[in-house]
Amino acid sequence: MMGPAHSLSGAAAWLGVGAAASAAGHGMPWPVLVAGALICAGAALAPDLDHKAATISRAFGPISKTLCEVVDKLSYAVYKATRKPGDPRRSGGHRTLTHTWVWAVLIGAGASAVAYTGGRWGVLAILFVHMVLAVEGLLWRAARVSSDILVWLLGASSAWMLAGILDEPGNGASWLFTEPGQEYLWLGLPIVLGALVHDIGDALTVSGCPILWPIPVGRKRWYPLGPPKAMRFRAGAWVEVKVLMPVFMLLGGIGGAAALGFI
Repeated sequence: MMGPAHSLSGAAAWLGVGAAASAAGHGMPWPVLVAGALICAGAALAPDLDHKAATISRAFGPISKTLCEVVDKLSYAVYKATRKPGDPRRSGGHRTLTHTWVWAVLIGAGASAVAYTGGRWGVLAILFVHMVLAVEGLLWRAARVSSDILVWLLGASSAWMLAGILDEPGNGASWLFTEPGQEYLWLGLPIVLGALVHDIGDALTVSGCPILWPIPVGRKRWYPLGPPKAMRFRAGAWVEVKVLMPVFMLLGGIGGAAALGFI
C-alpha cells in the first residue's frame, strides 16, 4: 500500500486497541489514545525505510536518505544469508527484513528502551520522529507542498505539547506500566503495532509480504504471505483509495468513540 493508507490503517489500529483496552478494563487516558494513534500512524510508514523512494526516506532529508541506503543493504545481506532454495534471487532489500514480525518487535523494544533510559529527551525524540511521519502520512497533500522545515517544526511542536500533556498526573505517562521508573514503556506498543499493520497492508498487494520470517514455509524462508492472488491489488489502486482508506477512517472513528466511552 501507499503511505497515506498505511498511516490511516495504523491510526485506526491503535484506536481499535483503545476500544479493546477499555472493554477489558484498562482504558486509555485520552492523551494516550491520541498520542498512540499518531505514533502508530507514523510507525506504519517506518518499514519502508528499505526503499529510497518511500515517504520515510525523504522525511528527514539527508539523514533518512543515508539511513535508507544502510537499511536496504543490511536487509539485502540478511536476505542472501538466510534464503532457502525456493526463495528467488533479488537485487535489493525492499520488503525483506523490515517487513517481518522480528523487525517490528525489535524496533518497538528499542523505542521502549530509549524511553526508559533517555528520560524526557528520549521520549521527545521518539515523539518527534513519529509526529513528523504522521504529518507526512496523514496530511500528505499539505506535506508535499510544504517545506521540510515546516513539517519538522510541526512535528517538534506536537511532540513537545504531547509530552507536556502526558506528563500531567493521570494523563498516561504510566499507563499500563505503573511501577516507578516505568513511565513511557508503553511507547513501544504503537510502534510494534504500526509496523505489523504496515506488513499486513503490504500482504494484501500483489507481491505479498514475508511477515513470518525466519519461520520457513515449504522451500521458502521469505514466504510472501497474503490472501489468494485474485483478492490482491496493486499499491495505489482504486480499491486502496476508494475502499480501504474510507474503511480505515470509519473503523478508526468507531474505535475512538468506543475507547472514549461514547458508544
